[in-house]
Amino acid sequence: MERFRTRTALLALTAASGLLLTACSGGADTGDGSKAADRHDYSAGQPAPAEGQDADERDDLREDPDHLSTFALDVDTASYDYARRALADGRLPDPSTVRPEEFVNSFRQDYDRPDGDGFSVTVDGARTDDEDWSLVRVGLATRTTGRTGERPPAALTFVIDVSGSMAEPGRLDLAQESLSVMTDRLRDDDSVALVTFSDEAETVLPMTRLDGNRDEIQDAVSDLDTQDSTNLGAGVETGYETAVEGLREGATNRVALISDALANTGDTDADSILERVSGERREHGITLFGVGVGSDYGDALMERLADKGDGHTVYVSDSDEARKVFSEQLPRNVDLTARDAKAQVAFDPETVEEFHLVGYDNRRVADEDFRDDRVDGGEVGPGHTVTALYAVRTEPGAEGHLATATVRWLDPETRDPHEETGDLETDALDDSVWNASRGLRTTATAAYFADALGRGDHDLPDAPRLDELADHADDLADSTESEEIRGLAEAIDTANRLM
Repeated sequence: MERFRTRTALLALTAASGLLLTACSGGADTGDGSKAADRHDYSAGQPAPAEGQDADERDDLREDPDHLSTFALDVDTASYDYARRALADGRLPDPSTVRPEEFVNSFRQDYDRPDGDGFSVTVDGARTDDEDWSLVRVGLATRTTGRTGERPPAALTFVIDVSGSMAEPGRLDLAQESLSVMTDRLRDDDSVALVTFSDEAETVLPMTRLDGNRDEIQDAVSDLDTQDSTNLGAGVETGYETAVEGLREGATNRVALISDALANTGDTDADSILERVSGERREHGITLFGVGVGSDYGDALMERLADKGDGHTVYVSDSDEARKVFSEQLPRNVDLTARDAKAQVAFDPETVEEFHLVGYDNRRVADEDFRDDRVDGGEVGPGHTVTALYAVRTEPGAEGHLATATVRWLDPETRDPHEETGDLETDALDDSVWNASRGLRTTATAAYFADALGRGDHDLPDAPRLDELADHADDLADSTESEEIRGLAEAIDTANRLM
């Protein structure tokens, strides 16, 4: 552990001088999660005993002595997209805005998909050049999205920031263009409401069916104009009131907040804002979708609102990204597959000496709350994947079971709980991260990049220098011919030059 802490610290000094998805070979088990009879059952929710060693000694060796790691699922991607915007503007992102899990979850993964609702579980990993250290990936996937006609109708309330700061090109104009395109893409049985806010909030269009009313909706979008201050709290509160007034049974009811989140009037505390709408959220299951815009962006406020509002955030900086979010992702993914989804990974103390989860700092859940369905988890729609990466130090010469990952979620309609598990054995670890599957290499590259931009706070083993990481990313982009990965490679190269 100390070895790669030192290496990461050197990388941090370098950084300080400058700053909404491929299964791997052999490691996945998406069946019934049964465990081998010749080893102890370290299933999720049951702390593993520390056998054969003094308890104090094992506490010193391990970050989590009971060998459990629990977190709420997160499909946010705003941190990565905002970092790319900063780099394109010739500056390094503030390290406080860098969340590794959002970098990792920004890339498409080809995990096996379940046949019905719920999740599949893929667990794989690869060894690093730091002695006994490996990267272990937990991949969770929902069923692929069907045709838009197969989903329930949507009732979408758009809460749009029209404060003075939204006059900057790439803010309100981008939102208007995106909403106009999306209006043409939604179905006739979908509904839309529009709420604007500056120093006050106003419902400019109540919940309105698309059928026969598209021109009215388009006119309301076109008439949006910037005004004064940013009373985001009033906007969210009015947005939820409007959503409840237009609530449609059997539809997916969602509030979409479009803002630079630079709140400067009224309530500016995310927890306080959400407390005022907590009844609407809990009683009617209305989720919050945050869309961040602008070169100056209140990242922390938007992330907190989405996390606590049972939703997720994205960030858009240009027309192409906005069109993808509003005209492709949102209409296709308004449905929910799982509510309050949580994951728990149980590491086997007979093979694992030390481990830590990379990122998810704001999504950690107490181990004993994994099966407490009153404790908030994450909301996930169809077609999503969620990836978590662990740095794992194995016992020298360890062989056998390494970890069991379990995901638990509630059915969106019945609220019945369900679980699925997957296992990983030590002999399923690839010999090298850089010779592993495309998906694992992409995950590692994104995580190492976030680690560098975050000034080495996440303690990844065998972290390459940024110029070396750029070479790995270039090779990966060439071999995969992926535009997503090419964009990652370019961002790493830019960061390397800025540092």
